[in-house]
Amino acid sequence: MRRRGLITSLAVAVLALAACGSDDDDSTTTPTAKCADVEAPAPKKVKLKRPDLGDSPPPGARAQFATNCGSFTIELEPEKAPRTTASFGYLVKKGFYDDTSIHRVAPDFVIQGGDPLGDGTGGPGYFVDEPPPANTSYTEDVVAMAKSEAEPPGRSGSQFYIVIGTDLGLPPDYALVGKLVEGDATMRAIENIGDPATETPSQPVVIEKATLIEEG
Repeated sequence: MRRRGLITSLAVAVLALAACGSDDDDSTTTPTAKCADVEAPAPKKVKLKRPDLGDSPPPGARAQFATNCGSFTIELEPEKAPRTTASFGYLVKKGFYDDTSIHRVAPDFVIQGGDPLGDGTGGPGYFVDEPPPANTSYTEDVVAMAKSEAEPPGRSGSQFYIVIGTDLGLPPDYALVGKLVEGDATMRAIENIGDPATETPSQPVVIEKATLIEEG
């Protein structure tokens, strides 16, 4: 999933927040989260068999990710994307995402990971096709699957992205996963180390463990 050619410029705003008020104002600022220094994981060559895509996660299922920058949680939306969420849940349960990198950090746009090779070219060894609804918008906290511009709408492998901009203004080409429901501080910590020019983090960001929590 690329923005080049779709968005011609990227405005990066740095907001300084300061607590102010009278002496009896007990409001405090929220500490800025930071990423722990870790080594980048070695590339993993993976080739999995496509799972039964009729076995989608139940409503309310969540995928929790632990990273060196903090944790975040994605609530899956199988009612909107049963095949995509079935594949995503399968990859989480298989430990596919464990010890992989967040390889793309585009400030005010997206945070992208899920590539076992760590360079944006890898996948699970299979693909899923599930075009999203025509009215799909990629707004802040939406989680969708990444693909190349040459691939058809709704195609996905293992790479996913989390929208950290207000509205990407992209066409409904990217298969839906769900939405970010926990981990705003983690997203900001990762975004803060993203280079707007290269769209890469200035230090390794590693998914240490992903866990699927299924709620009936």
